[in-house]
Amino acid sequence: MLQMTGVHVGYGRTSVVHGVDIEVADGGVTAIMGHNGAGKTTLLRAAVGLLPVRSGRVSLYGEDVSKLRPHQRVRRGLAYVPQGQQSFGQLTARENLQLVADGAGSAGSSRMADALDLFPALRELLGRRAGLLSGGQRQQLAIARALLTGPRVLILDEPTEGIQPSVVQEIEDAIGTLSAGGLSVLLVEQHVGFALGAAGQYYVLESGRVTRSGAGGADQEADVRAAMAL
Repeated sequence: MLQMTGVHVGYGRTSVVHGVDIEVADGGVTAIMGHNGAGKTTLLRAAVGLLPVRSGRVSLYGEDVSKLRPHQRVRRGLAYVPQGQQSFGQLTARENLQLVADGAGSAGSSRMADALDLFPALRELLGRRAGLLSGGQRQQLAIARALLTGPRVLILDEPTEGIQPSVVQEIEDAIGTLSAGGLSVLLVEQHVGFALGAAGQYYVLESGRVTRSGAGGADQEADVRAAMAL
């Protein structure tokens, strides 16, 4: 599992995350919710090593990875899909995937096949430049590319932002399939209904602090919305 214990993170002299404790269960989905500016993305960037932890500890399956570089954490089993449907726009969808598959050695081909099984619509788009795909298609491509690293924990930052509803459902279904297959997922999301529907546990982050946590499920939506004043 992924654990962050007493984590403080910031930029320059500005502190953004203040003593946060979260835990991602082995094979489960954990959601972090909160308004813009709550510190959600900052927390994720610290988890994958893109920002240093000022104090506290980031652990992956019991190993302290707080001092490891991002590529070392990837090798330990972390994969990160940042906000914004990022891809290499001038490359085709196939080339975007192949870049990662080539680095996976002999497992690359089978992982690519599994990723395309998860998002079958991408099969028809492999020859199209990524920059010409819709936002939803680029998001699916970004998740598929992350899966080619063979992660144990997949971290998704706002995967439904700006995505058409039909693709949102496909992404939710994919998260469920991955979790059922034993992959742990850490999901940052402002869409409360989506987050609680996908997650077995959740945390609400406000001003860099956890203000509420509990078991996921659609029946929690009214209480969480009230707590977030949505």
